[in-house]
Formats: sequence, C-alpha cells, structure tokens
Amino acid sequence: MKRVVCPGSFDPITFGHLDIIERASKMFDEVVIAVLVNVTKSSLFSVDERMEMIREVTKKYGNVKVDSWSGLLVDYCQENKIPIIVKGLRAVTDFDYELQMSQINLQLKGVETLFMSTAPAHSFLSSSLVKEIASYDGDVSNYIPASLVPKLKARLAEVQRASGGK
Repeated sequence: MKRVVCPGSFDPITFGHLDIIERASKMFDEVVIAVLVNVTKSSLFSVDERMEMIREVTKKYGNVKVDSWSGLLVDYCQENKIPIIVKGLRAVTDFDYELQMSQINLQLKGVETLFMSTAPAHSFLSSSLVKEIASYDGDVSNYIPASLVPKLKARLAEVQRASGGK
C-alpha cells in the first residue's frame, strides 16, 4: 500500500490545498493530511478545529485521513511508515525553499518528496491571503469551501472583538 503525507498548517484549508489532496488521492492508496503544529506561526484556528474542517471537506475521498504532528515531519513519516511527502508548489519561490527541505528530509530519514504544481487557478492562493481578504469583509467563497466561510468570518469577528475592534 502506497501511503503519502500532505503536510501544512491549513489555517484554513483552501481550494489550492484541496486540489493537491484530490490529485494525490487518485495516485496513492492513502493520503494522510498532517496538520503541523508550528510554534513560529500564529494560527487563527486551533489544530483540532483545522483537523475537523479538513475532515469535513475531504470526507468524499475515502482514502484521506487527517492527523496532527509537532516536530520534524520526517520523524512523523518514519513513525507512521510513510515514505513520501507530497507538496504543492505555487511559484518558483516555493520551490527554492521546498527543494532544500526535500533534500534534508531525504538525507535525514530517506523520505522522498513529490512536488505537484498547483492548478493555475490556485497559483496565487494562500491561507494568509484568504484571511486578509476576509478580515476586510471581502468575498472568499472562490478560495475556500462554502461551509468554511461562516466559520472564518465568525472567528475573525471574535478576534476583532477581543482586540477592541481594531
């Protein structure tokens, strides 16, 4: 059985992420989406909330599982017997960083990385951009699943209230 992991912060998951996940689900027996805990990033949603949103929007794929991990991704791969990391690339700037990561992951634990170019319609898309648009009450329905739009707006409203309306 060929298993792969698609790692990321997914804060929130976008159509760009889902494009890569869907395509990987057609090529591999099992796709594990690993929501990585990154202490250097400030997340809008908790890991559990992100995992639940991902489960909700990927339930149509019978071979997609959702998990979380704190630490080195290659340790997660080794512990879970996953030999391949699947990463989506939007632009050359993504490749520069991801190439270095793939080389060190191969050297550290022998874990391969498969790069998939994001569909052109999603090449500009990031969770950060979606959050910024939504924070100004912009329409993000073309960038994230419809069921996540109210959750994103509600969370941004909570954050705005907590910060005194700023």
